[in-house]
Amino acid sequence: MSDKTAVSDRIEMTKEGYDQLYEELKRLRSEERYVVAQRIEEARSFGDLSENAEYAAAKDEQAKLESRIQRLEYHLSKAQVIDSSSLDGSHVALGTTVTIEDIGNKKTFSYSIVGSEEADPKKSKISSVSPVGQALMGKHPGEEISVKVPNGMRKLRVLEIQVN
Repeated sequence: MSDKTAVSDRIEMTKEGYDQLYEELKRLRSEERYVVAQRIEEARSFGDLSENAEYAAAKDEQAKLESRIQRLEYHLSKAQVIDSSSLDGSHVALGTTVTIEDIGNKKTFSYSIVGSEEADPKKSKISSVSPVGQALMGKHPGEEISVKVPNGMRKLRVLEIQVN
């Protein structure tokens, strides 16, 4: 495996995002696994497993839980935590908050640029690999970009960049 492959295999995320995923993994491994195991045990007590809807639902819940645990373990094992102290705020990067203006409607928005597993648009956190995130990466204050979003093309201007 070359160095280039090893680097591209990494999943960039902020320290806050890494910590949140780690805490979720700990909770799922301990509390949630216990709760699901209890549900399976209770459903077993209802008798014939072939016609036991509660058992089937509990086993399905267990499969989803284990899938999420595996996904978190994978992301955390590949994590490359971005050191925000190395950022200077001169350009948009993972770990910065960017204030942009939608030139068409003159509205301003602020978004934190985060890793894909941390993205939460409702909390103004967009992924660096989302269409808008990708278009903003590396841009400087004053630069304009055009980006295709679900409801058409948007022309955006970078107003300000802050380090998180």
